[in-house]
Amino acid sequence: MTQTPKLAWKGVTKRFGGRAVLDGLDLSVAPGKSLVIIGGSGQGKSVTIKTALGLLRPEAGEIELDGKNIVGLSEGARRKLFSRIGVLFQGAALFDSLTIWENVAFRLLNADGVSRKVAKDRAIEALEQVRLAPSVADRYPSELSGGMQKRAGLARAVVAQPEILFFDEPTTGLDPITAAAINELISNQVRRLGSTAVSITHDLASAQTIGDEIAMLHDGKIIWRGPAAELHTTDNPYVRQFVEGRAEGPISHAV
Repeated sequence: MTQTPKLAWKGVTKRFGGRAVLDGLDLSVAPGKSLVIIGGSGQGKSVTIKTALGLLRPEAGEIELDGKNIVGLSEGARRKLFSRIGVLFQGAALFDSLTIWENVAFRLLNADGVSRKVAKDRAIEALEQVRLAPSVADRYPSELSGGMQKRAGLARAVVAQPEILFFDEPTTGLDPITAAAINELISNQVRRLGSTAVSITHDLASAQTIGDEIAMLHDGKIIWRGPAAELHTTDNPYVRQFVEGRAEGPISHAV
């Protein structure tokens, strides 16, 4: 019996200014698996995630969660959907005016109706899961390094134990050592929660660390997909050019 994907894009098209950024996209993720989407700038990686989050509505196609189409949900239904999802945004996207624990517990406080005391306790537990000390809880984002801010963003993503996690360029702007630490934390948290994960990244080391599978997006379609271990061995010319960082090749026109 075929397993129903946890999340699936079916024939999804999204246009901007007449250009199809997603052009009949077909992509699915099995429950409990981690999929990483790679590809050049402007190829639609962020748009893919935003359509699944309901932040952008496609012109055509369906996006299914547990086999049910979620395109065009009402505001109330979309809010309910968000309770099942965690997101680590590029740059962590912490609120400067809130303490770290208030950032981590933002959804608990503002959507789930959790008391401040319980929310703070859960936020501190989440911070400890990403190796941040409880003493960090009452500090502000400006007092933390970029790596610590990213960890706090990861704590916010996992604090409600979501079914699905989205990671948007999780290692951008980080030095290699900090990036490796963030990759390890992401992998640990995905395994701990048993969540389905979808990530987008330019960092190939990150892709191979956090992904069970990798898919390459080009011209709005998936042009290669395979196990993370095959990223450096596939003979797909698009992947080869991307991995080797060559200016010339089948995607040179996009440079």
